[in-house]
Amino acid sequence: MKSLRVCFMNGFLACFLAGVGIPQALAEDVACEQTGAAHIWISPLNPKNGEPVKIMAVSTDGPLAELALTGDRGQRIALQPRRRGGPPWSLVAAWEEADTGHYRVEASRDGKPVACHQFTVGGPNPQERLKEWNLAAEAFYSAWIETLFGAPPEENLSFTSLEPVLRNAERNFLHNYLGLNEDNKLPLTPDCADLPYTLRAYFAWKTGLPVAFRACGRGSAKTPPRCSAPTIVSEFTRGITSQSNFTKFSRRLVDTVHSGSARTGLAEESTDLYPIPMNRETLWPGTVYADPYGHILVVAEWVPQTADNPGVLLAVDAQPDNSVTRKRIWEGTLLFANTANAGPGFKAFRPLIQTAPGQWRVLSNNELSGHPEFTTYSLEQDQLTPDDFYAKLAKLINPEGFDPVQAYEATLTALVEQIETRVTSVNNGEAYLRKNPRNTIPMPSGAAIFQTIGPWEDYSTPSRDMRLIIAINVLTGLPEKILRHPELFVLGNQSPAQAKAQIEQHHAQRILETSIRYTRSDGSPWELSVADVLARKPAFEMAYNPNDCAEIRWGAKADTEEYATCRRHAPAEQRAKMEQYRAWFRETRRPVQ
Repeated sequence: MKSLRVCFMNGFLACFLAGVGIPQALAEDVACEQTGAAHIWISPLNPKNGEPVKIMAVSTDGPLAELALTGDRGQRIALQPRRRGGPPWSLVAAWEEADTGHYRVEASRDGKPVACHQFTVGGPNPQERLKEWNLAAEAFYSAWIETLFGAPPEENLSFTSLEPVLRNAERNFLHNYLGLNEDNKLPLTPDCADLPYTLRAYFAWKTGLPVAFRACGRGSAKTPPRCSAPTIVSEFTRGITSQSNFTKFSRRLVDTVHSGSARTGLAEESTDLYPIPMNRETLWPGTVYADPYGHILVVAEWVPQTADNPGVLLAVDAQPDNSVTRKRIWEGTLLFANTANAGPGFKAFRPLIQTAPGQWRVLSNNELSGHPEFTTYSLEQDQLTPDDFYAKLAKLINPEGFDPVQAYEATLTALVEQIETRVTSVNNGEAYLRKNPRNTIPMPSGAAIFQTIGPWEDYSTPSRDMRLIIAINVLTGLPEKILRHPELFVLGNQSPAQAKAQIEQHHAQRILETSIRYTRSDGSPWELSVADVLARKPAFEMAYNPNDCAEIRWGAKADTEEYATCRRHAPAEQRAKMEQYRAWFRETRRPVQ
């Protein structure tokens, strides 16, 4: 009875920690309980002697300044944290060779601790997995996404699939989190629609959270997709789940979800994702963007605007060939349109709450309006025209406005990035047909060219080429945008008309100075200036067929030196269908399936 009274006097956590061997000096420090807006996690759950320990502190109420790690003998271990984000704000550090013992890590701001966590190396830990979605869990998820795809904004970050990202212990804070070597040979190769669901499910598996998903239709020409009741999976909350069981679940997940899952109507209740306000406080890394034509991106990082450099919003997406690429968010990659058959825009996963032990339900739109733990439900984006949407997004990324030349250079860089990603896609198709030289990839009919299965889905590029045409239009239309939206630019003493003329002259020079290279059919490189690419915009209306040689797919004209190495052509009946569908690309109007 005496020990029980002591527990109540000193706090249950202190007695529990003392019971597993942690010194009383640490156990009695009730200030180390995590109850505020900042939280600390360690990875793996139970660190071992001589192995690395990763530490992540995440805050929802302001930046964190420092991480301090102290041992039970008072020794301080030097950490060099990487600062990210805001909001949420995070510090991430690694202790490369942990020693057996008991430790305390603190995150501080303005010289005062705001979060504290105690852990043991080489012994059991009181740290529990999350088990329920709340503000701290959402912030942890967001910081994990940002770290997973973190790199300098100018770096071209591309992977053959999600697998090498998750197997990278430096990138993936949750790598071997369960201590079972569970990421070794983990088979995860999501495509565009699967990526956000797979990332969410992986995080839930590791941290002990429930997940939900629905079977959805694809909609019609006049109505967005509709979904059935949610399938709620609570297995991860009941204890550590093996890799094989998670793999079975992930296969079931990707066999169910598709692009229609994210294009649901903005006012709809029966959805996995719901629309959120369009501001910097709500668009956290991990936010999903669904365009009206089926492409899906996941926000990865905000790079703030400085006096010398423009702001950047980065996102990741997956392609039908399973490649995962980080890219700048701009009008060329983020398509927005007011259509009757889709609910486009930025969305968050609809959270789950526990109603009884082992029982869960999803929150309704009304419950998400002003909820203290989750991003509020909002129909703001439904009221925006495409022009207003892009103007608002530009203001969020660069709140101080753009110098027109700076704006042009950022747009040109984003276009070149998009072209270079297409180089990889065309190369993938060439590699497939070199291995299968007698194959002709069947071409579907009608709107199915944008979404089907098999090699056509993997190696054709109709969606990418339509986005490329839109991106070309955005670059060439920038001078007119200065006239339409001068409030987005820092014009100084220039009038909008003078700035427009300046950018037109700058554009004529820069497109000749900037170039990309693609690989011709014989393996030789061929250089195209951006001016060449812009001039070939009509050719990209019929350049998506992998049965055509690379030269045709890059718009080379017959009877030229560039074209001379071409050895493969799409069948005549496929070319006839492409000619029939050409207007979709010219008008950048994707048809409804």
